[in-house]
Amino acid sequence: MHTPLAPDVLARLRTFSTPTLANAVETFNARPRTAGFMSCQIRCLFPELGPMVGYAFTATCRATIEPPREAAARRIEMWRALEEVPPPRIVVLRDLDDPPGIGAYWGEVQSNIHRALGCVGTVTNGSVRDLDEVRTLGFHFFAASVAVSHAYVHPVDFGQPVEVGGLVVRPGDLLHADQHGVLEIPLEIAPRLEEAVAAVERHEREIIAYCQSAAFTRQGLEDLYRRLRG
Repeated sequence: MHTPLAPDVLARLRTFSTPTLANAVETFNARPRTAGFMSCQIRCLFPELGPMVGYAFTATCRATIEPPREAAARRIEMWRALEEVPPPRIVVLRDLDDPPGIGAYWGEVQSNIHRALGCVGTVTNGSVRDLDEVRTLGFHFFAASVAVSHAYVHPVDFGQPVEVGGLVVRPGDLLHADQHGVLEIPLEIAPRLEEAVAAVERHEREIIAYCQSAAFTRQGLEDLYRRLRG
């Protein structure tokens, strides 16, 4: 497991939106612009909570078959394994059912348990429930659906890469999520993102200010655009 980033770095990342950070990540050419984020299948249930930042703990679950005898012990093993990921922790849970989301792993009880274990939220291709209670708790829900029942939901495995919303997430990956979606931030560039954000926003502010000015012309916009592109 990697060395955790300084708390002030995480705190500053929480002040930005995911689109802002996605733009900043692009300036490093660390990956294709079509990679590093989840699809719109994964929705933010509590946008009023603001951005969520943390390290991924990965797991899988099922809800359509009765849990095996060892499921209860596996849940306890998961709680212990969480400590191998530095806080703040985000549980990235892949529902293996087809279709996923028939039974919700996440509700009031599991959210309280995992919050006490240093987790700030979950991201899942499955479902969640108990929305009012969990919103009041301040635990983030990013999910594909909402469900009534937990059915036979139980953990299957943990600590392995999982794919959720088209993004492969590995244990310890740094995630940033808000009302726009879920972004994976390369750890090696995370401490430099604040400076990259400032550079991107300088260009954007200049374009916006010109578009809102009384001196705006199409030719002037073209000239500005060429200058900013270097």
